[in-house]
Amino acid sequence: MITASASVGATTAMLMAMFGLPPIDLHGPLHYLDVMDPLCGGTRAARYTMLGDWRLAWQYNPLGIVAVLGSAAVVGRAIIGVITGRWLSATIVWTRRRSRLVVAVVLVLLAVLEVRQQLLAPLLTATG
Repeated sequence: MITASASVGATTAMLMAMFGLPPIDLHGPLHYLDVMDPLCGGTRAARYTMLGDWRLAWQYNPLGIVAVLGSAAVVGRAIIGVITGRWLSATIVWTRRRSRLVVAVVLVLLAVLEVRQQLLAPLLTATG
C-alpha cells in the first residue's frame, strides 16, 4: 500500500514537472479567507522539487521536498527489492514513551509549519 501510494505520488510530481500544475482547484474553502494549513503550497513545492528548484520548493512548503524524497526512497527500495530479491527493512520497537515522544514532536512541527505557512499567505494565495 505504501509503495503504491509512493508510486502514484512520484508519478504525479513527475507529470506536474513536465506539464505544469493541475487545471483544477485543489484548495479548501478556508484558503480563500487567507487561512493557510500545513499542506498549503505542497503541490507547487512537489513540482519545484521535481524541477530541481529546491529553494523555491522550500519557500512554498518544506513538506513537498520531504514527500518527493520519501516517495523516491520507497519506490527505489521496491525496485531494488524486486531486482535483487533482498528487501531493506527496519524494525521500530514502539514503547509507550517513544510513541508519545513521536506524537509530541510531530504536533510541534505541524504547529510551527502552520505558523510558517500562515505568514506566507500572500505568496500561497497568489495566482500564477
